[in-house]
Amino acid sequence: MNGKGSTARTRLERGRGALGPALELVHTGRAPTRAVLTSELGVTRATAGAVAAELEALGLIRVDSRPAAAGSQGRPSHRLSVDEEGPVVLAAQVHADGFRAALVGLGGRIVATAAGRGTATADPAQVLGDVVETGAGLLRDSGRRCVGAGLAVPSAVAEPEGTALNPLHVAWPVGSPVREIFAERVRAAGVDGPARTGNDVNLAALAEHRHGAGRGAQHLLCVATGHRGVGGALVLDGRLHTGSSGLALEVGHLAVTPEGRSCYCGGKGCLDVETDPLAFLTAAGRTPGPESSLLGQARELLRTEYADPVVRGAAAALIDRLGLGLAGLVNILNPDRIILGGLHRELLGADPDRLRAVVADRSLWGRGGGVPILPCTLDHNSLVGAAELAWQPVLDDPLAALAR
Repeated sequence: MNGKGSTARTRLERGRGALGPALELVHTGRAPTRAVLTSELGVTRATAGAVAAELEALGLIRVDSRPAAAGSQGRPSHRLSVDEEGPVVLAAQVHADGFRAALVGLGGRIVATAAGRGTATADPAQVLGDVVETGAGLLRDSGRRCVGAGLAVPSAVAEPEGTALNPLHVAWPVGSPVREIFAERVRAAGVDGPARTGNDVNLAALAEHRHGAGRGAQHLLCVATGHRGVGGALVLDGRLHTGSSGLALEVGHLAVTPEGRSCYCGGKGCLDVETDPLAFLTAAGRTPGPESSLLGQARELLRTEYADPVVRGAAAALIDRLGLGLAGLVNILNPDRIILGGLHRELLGADPDRLRAVVADRSLWGRGGGVPILPCTLDHNSLVGAAELAWQPVLDDPLAALAR
């Protein structure tokens, strides 16, 4: 082998351990150029170039040789982006009103999606079979390579078993082995790659931290209400905090109205039943209809009839309850950013000053008012988070994951 070829091989060998970190930097948009990649990885320019070339050869990123603006080293640098024609993962989310399946590429980009309507049945095997069948259909139509599958469920997921401990809003049996069922259905459908499962709000927080409103936060608190119930998640230094067995941040069962509605957990006045879409519709004197999801109906009411004093009063009541819950969480967790999803995002938009004032007033030392409270920015963030689960083995070791 000539000297030039030997040097290139040496650079690549030295950089193989950087393939995963490099891919994650491009995937999350933190390395838009080769110069930034060089700086972030702490390697030589030549090694960064070899790493980028290898990721491009794997079909994961694209290297645009046309010079971009001056990079961090003061010289024009090649642009880096995910390969939009590259592999995808199958992502799915189950909720009280049905499910949604999607194909998601690197960068959190949804390539194709399809929804399944109707209340989820009490049989998780049937529901997850329908979910995977829908996703497999998307894969067949796309002709894309699949490297894994991820599932978001509206329940705490116990680790390491992967069981759904409190799937209250989908009427599944307590302790349903959702991870095992999902993996079996994925294998039976011929979908390639490992299958992973997690709690929907945990995954929403992960997606927002990597691609949305949570970027750059060190201690990110996410609270959200989707179709039913309320969930929370905490991302610390880029990693989900799930506790000793995957059950941390079950904020839906934080009591904010001691004499309030009875909760499924056995308590009263929990965030889960005091600040979700059904609570808002009930407070506004509206009877939910069958025409759309509870979340859709609550959003539409807030958007079109907020001028109605009854609707405005209902929104104010939920904002106050949510603010009390957030203040308690601020006192315990001391986050540097709070993001709100689902109906909570809409309530923040309706009266941001009111919500921030409640949090500030009930937070210790008066510091709660300085914590930014922002809306989630990603559409289908739990779905994108499920995709992040599926992408993780590739981000950890691209060569090993794609060799399967």
